[in-house]
Amino acid sequence: MTETGVRIMGILNVTPDSFSDGGNFASFEAALAQAERLIEGGADILDIGGESTRPFAAPVSCEEELRRVIPVIEAVRKRNAIPISIDTIKAAVAREALRAGANIINDTSALRNDPEMISVVRETCVPVIIMHMQGTPADMQIKPQYEDVVTDVIDFFAERIEWITAQGVARDRLIIDPGIGFGKTVRHNLLLLKHLEKLSTFGLPVLLGHSRKRFLGEIAGIPAEAERDSVTAVAAALCLDKMAMVRVHNVAATRQALRVAAALRKAQ
Repeated sequence: MTETGVRIMGILNVTPDSFSDGGNFASFEAALAQAERLIEGGADILDIGGESTRPFAAPVSCEEELRRVIPVIEAVRKRNAIPISIDTIKAAVAREALRAGANIINDTSALRNDPEMISVVRETCVPVIIMHMQGTPADMQIKPQYEDVVTDVIDFFAERIEWITAQGVARDRLIIDPGIGFGKTVRHNLLLLKHLEKLSTFGLPVLLGHSRKRFLGEIAGIPAEAERDSVTAVAAALCLDKMAMVRVHNVAATRQALRVAAALRKAQ
């Protein structure tokens, strides 16, 4: 954890088609090597996913997703005690990932996709990340519209938290993610970042997942996703006091930016 108290989640996509690093770590050996790099860079958590959620991504079968993630989770757990988050919307994948050594469920559908996911959540005591997304990865970037994006996202979490807790899940297990880039325009993303502190009204940890997103590239004029680590780190530093966790591809760069931001705030 950085001196700021912000926990850094390192992204490990074991997929052939993720928007930024698809295919880079799809092999078992490459995935383990990247896990080591993320840990060495200062990751507090590894977020391992086997299904792309990039715009227009096609879904994968449960069997294929399990084939991608379970061996990696098992191998990382044997080597390191770092908390592992399973990034999935499928109950069966979440259940097997937890058995393999994962410690957190990261459901980008906010438990809306798979009706069995709430049962998996009830059966365990692990933290659960719920994210806002307008639509699905297949259609979320086709003209997203809001009355007021900040208010609409807050209303979404109010409904989700009420529903989840009514199913017998303790409120303090929840972490909320506004879903930067998931059914949002550049303006929507900027407004959510600017007013991120408003999500603190729920008294729950806020996770920011803006890493290498297209809106950063459009603003900074950086078309290549892999070259957006510097602007990702800048945005994280600007949101230092508004979040409890940040999910990024380049852990070391973000860690350095957070340290600088924290030092500036403490300077007298």
